[in-house]
Amino acid sequence: MAELRGNLQAGQAAADTVAPGSLVLVVDDDPEIRESLKDLFASVDIEALAFGSTAALMEAGFPDRPSCLVLDLRLPGSGGLELQDKLVAAGIQTPIIFITGHADVPTSVRAMKAGAIDFLSKPFRDQELLDAVHQALRRDEVQRRQDEELRELRQLASALTPREVDVVQGVGRGLLNKQIAYELGVSEITVKMHRSSAGRKLQARSVADMVRKIELLGL
Repeated sequence: MAELRGNLQAGQAAADTVAPGSLVLVVDDDPEIRESLKDLFASVDIEALAFGSTAALMEAGFPDRPSCLVLDLRLPGSGGLELQDKLVAAGIQTPIIFITGHADVPTSVRAMKAGAIDFLSKPFRDQELLDAVHQALRRDEVQRRQDEELRELRQLASALTPREVDVVQGVGRGLLNKQIAYELGVSEITVKMHRSSAGRKLQARSVADMVRKIELLGL
């Protein structure tokens, strides 16, 4: 494996756009590689925790902040692909970057199809890994924001009455107020009233924003 000294100038450009508090979780059974990777990430001000096995990682758990996994493919006990399968089954979406000295096409294809960010063969350049980590951390940050928005939106939507849900479903289908009124067997004024109330409850800033929120809710 190439020395992981890090290109400070190029690496810092990537780190500058990483969310504060981001964390890289390194899993590799080689202690020298673990320390080298931690030093590399430290050189661009990215925090990293290193583990010698997938069991040690699972015991420590996953942090509630933007993070990614730098995961060796072959490990004692449960390997990298097995961990990826477990995380997918558990609904844990932490982005994964595989590193390995034993790459083959079927394995890399399997890993990428299961959602891996990248699959790097040892030895790799420091900047290759830093670029992949930057991409992974940004993806996790965006996913976390979207998940939080959906949680908040579902909380808002819990206040909708059954009739308001009927109305916003019509809005989501692109129907006019009079068309919704015809389908529901109510007056257009009644539809406008429910639509206005639903918009306030969902904190919709515009029709387009309401439609977007209806789509997010799957109504």
